[in-house]
Amino acid sequence: MARMVVSPRIAAASVFVLTAAYSQANSPQVRTWGKLPTGQPVHLYTLKNKHGVTAEVSDYGATVTRLLTKDARGKFADVVLGFKDLNDYRKKSPYFGSIVGRFGNRIAGGQFKLNGQTYNLAKNNTPAGEPCSLHGGLVGYDKRVWTRVPTGDPKTSLTLRLVDPAGTEGYPGTVTAEVTYRLLPEDTLRIEYLVTASAATPVNLTHHSYFNLNGEDADTILDHKLSLNCSRYTPVTKGLIPTGEIATVFGTPFDFKSKPRLIGQHINDLHPQLDFGGGYDHNFVADKPYGKFGLVADVMASSGRRMQVYTTEPGIQLYAGNFLDNTLIGKSGKRYMYRSGFCLETQHYPDSPNQPKFPSTIVQPGKPYRSVTEYRFSEFVPVGW
Repeated sequence: MARMVVSPRIAAASVFVLTAAYSQANSPQVRTWGKLPTGQPVHLYTLKNKHGVTAEVSDYGATVTRLLTKDARGKFADVVLGFKDLNDYRKKSPYFGSIVGRFGNRIAGGQFKLNGQTYNLAKNNTPAGEPCSLHGGLVGYDKRVWTRVPTGDPKTSLTLRLVDPAGTEGYPGTVTAEVTYRLLPEDTLRIEYLVTASAATPVNLTHHSYFNLNGEDADTILDHKLSLNCSRYTPVTKGLIPTGEIATVFGTPFDFKSKPRLIGQHINDLHPQLDFGGGYDHNFVADKPYGKFGLVADVMASSGRRMQVYTTEPGIQLYAGNFLDNTLIGKSGKRYMYRSGFCLETQHYPDSPNQPKFPSTIVQPGKPYRSVTEYRFSEFVPVGW
């Protein structure tokens, strides 16, 4: 048999073509979204599964800007609130779709003690005149540009990394955080967290999408039916700081455990805790073994969309959009109305660094923090809704 001889030039060209093809196949769908005032570019990555469920994620704040899911008729709609423009996220966003940290939720007085030393944080939130540090401070993880790390199937997964130097926003230790978004074949948005630290430090990362399962341009979430696998919650002060008590939900407006209830069914009841939060803005304690992965929330809407939340976290914050004030113009061009979006933020409990009875949020060197949350979407026929 004659031997075919390939010239070095053709061989090199073939390697280039194969390398380019491999690179293209292993690159996510990405486009430039804009630039920060520093000139740093910001990108949008698109993930899509075989059923057409689509997530759009920015490296600015590791933010989910769009999430398209099907209703009972198979029609797709975007179910997360947000903006069209990067500058609106920079200047106006109430954490729409972002990853918040280094510590999600509130730390009382913007201060905590660790290993005998007091650390002072930015006091960027003052509900009822009680200052606290909220969602990582003035420039939290939602306001920083993350770096893409090539991992997994680029069509359905995206890993973003952020290095947070020691002393930033007053926190000790350098933290390296990785967040991976995966769109699973089962129409599930899976979020995986991995954090390492150079010194002991509090860490409490969470995802802060505002959902409306009737579509992001719908006027209310009060007609959504919610079930929480949580028989206890953590009551708060007027300043929305946990009192340290872990109280039963039974016999209160916070009982989404006994049976599914409309979010709006008891949100305006006369109850001190609802007065403090302006409605629901509370941490619920998951009824599952600590650290184990399990179901904590189940939401259904009249569109026939259903969302179940599974997590390894011990708590989940229900926030009913009480501070949406009809002034923000969403990506569809409509105003976001009061209580037109809800959040289900999987987390450790607020103010844990100052609450010794709460599960610890301290990450130690050599002991990585890992957490997983899934938002599972499905359809149902809303008969008699």
